[in-house]
Amino acid sequence: MPASFRTPRTTGGRRALAAVAALPLLAVVLTSCGYGSAADAKDDKAEVAAGAKKIEGLDEVKIGYFPNLTHATALVGDQEGLFQKELGATKAKYTQFNAGPSEIEALNSKSIDIGWIGPSPAINGYTRAQGENLRIIGGSASGGVKLVVNPDKIKSLDDVKGKKIATPQLGNTQDVAFLNWIKEKGWKVDAESGKGDVSVVRTDNKITPDAYKSGSIDGAWVPEPTASKLVAEGGKAILDEADLWPDKKFVITNIIVSQEFLKEHPKVVEAVLRGSVKTNQWIKDNPEKAKASANAALKEASGKELPAEVIDPAWKSIQTTDDPLAATLDSEAEHAVKAGLLEKPDLKGIYDLKPLNKVLKAEGKSAVDDAGLGVK
Repeated sequence: MPASFRTPRTTGGRRALAAVAALPLLAVVLTSCGYGSAADAKDDKAEVAAGAKKIEGLDEVKIGYFPNLTHATALVGDQEGLFQKELGATKAKYTQFNAGPSEIEALNSKSIDIGWIGPSPAINGYTRAQGENLRIIGGSASGGVKLVVNPDKIKSLDDVKGKKIATPQLGNTQDVAFLNWIKEKGWKVDAESGKGDVSVVRTDNKITPDAYKSGSIDGAWVPEPTASKLVAEGGKAILDEADLWPDKKFVITNIIVSQEFLKEHPKVVEAVLRGSVKTNQWIKDNPEKAKASANAALKEASGKELPAEVIDPAWKSIQTTDDPLAATLDSEAEHAVKAGLLEKPDLKGIYDLKPLNKVLKAEGKSAVDDAGLGVK
């Protein structure tokens, strides 16, 4: 059984760990682009086909996701009814979340059964529950994170030293990635305060564009669509985080399930995964239609769609994937350890990719690997 999070040795470390455990990941609520803890139930428009049967006799499966582009699989799969098609008469009930911790809480309280979520809350949720609440059962998205700067103040990556750079929040995935990049540059920053050779300014994505326009920050290491919003305001993307990873791939969104639900309803889980795999293929086969579908879903969620100058580049920088890119999740956890935000967690058992690989085989696709972090 995986060990629980180890408490850091210092009071400051404890505060940092608490912050990491409580932080949202990529809660980019489009239009407002803010963080929060609210969850909104969503009526599913997809109709159950005549004569369809319930899988394992289950009335409904409760699915959670964020209304943002890095959750494109869930957005499009919901919007196009692709999950419902695979579920037959078992109704897909959707809830949208604005923050990772609230989705983990919903999973733990059985308010949802399956969810799309980022790596940091998945890691934190798993370790805080001593490996007894969730499994990662699939991948969903890679990429979509950039360092965007004021080109009048920053001409090169070396010019970042001494500047004020925003990240979404202390301990979230982008914050950890930026701290790790700073460390690799040989610069020093106190992870908790953000003070040092670079000033790391933790700023909600909803106000990052305004902070940039006012000059209170010189740039930001942020996910899409915030990165493209900054570019639309005159910023320049001088680094794509994908360029820092092998094969330019790193996990930004996973699929998780409660261990209890996986054990009791394996065929329902397989149906949702089959819907995910087929949605990802549909997105790849129909990129323009998929982009329009995602934007329509965002407009439904927020009341406002993204303009072309934002969604077009943002969409291109995110890759949907069935592969959870498990090795990169382990690396992201190591980056947090190196930054001093947490003690090394034991992630063995966080993955169960057997249902996904069964689905992939049936679809004529290659199996994916758990990097040694799967259940035995």
